[in-house]
Amino acid sequence: MNATYSELRARARESLQGNWGIAVGVTAIYAALGLALNLIDKIPFLGPIVNFLFSGALTLGVIIFFVGIARKEGPPISEMFNGFSHFLKAFRLYFLMMLFTLLWTLLLIIPGFIAIYRYSQAYFILQDNPDIGALDAIRSSKELMKGRKWKLFVLHLTFIGWGILAILTIGIGFLWLYPYFQVTQAHFYDEITGRTTPPPHPDSF
Repeated sequence: MNATYSELRARARESLQGNWGIAVGVTAIYAALGLALNLIDKIPFLGPIVNFLFSGALTLGVIIFFVGIARKEGPPISEMFNGFSHFLKAFRLYFLMMLFTLLWTLLLIIPGFIAIYRYSQAYFILQDNPDIGALDAIRSSKELMKGRKWKLFVLHLTFIGWGILAILTIGIGFLWLYPYFQVTQAHFYDEITGRTTPPPHPDSF
């Protein structure tokens, strides 16, 4: 990865210029859906099944939307539901990622934590290659993240300060932090796959 963490965040801010409104709107809808799923989850037996079934498609849809923002494609809000067009594949990917991460975690916490970063690019790969299988997306993520897991971990650490500030706003700040975080991750994916855009001059953010 040639880009610095500051450059990746600068690319994200540049991509979000003029798109903050729709990005915050999608974040609010996603949060509301997450809250609804959490409430449904409390229904005995049926709730956890519904939550488990829909989480994969929602996650894929949000990834599709924010990658579109990163690439300046001007995605509409409806794009966040595009994951349901690949419902079964998104579900299989979600299931396999949860299963493999759980199995590694049963060994030790650290291997489970590493597994999260090993599989972190699977949804990005699936949204770029909708014909790929869920297991192939996971394998491709493993290959892509060789020697890069620590870099993504450190990139995540650079958002800790912003997270603290968001907490101080009683959580309202997360409506802006979440798009910033997700678009930065999309630029990380584009950087390590060779699909980059000329970065604006980085600053100290």
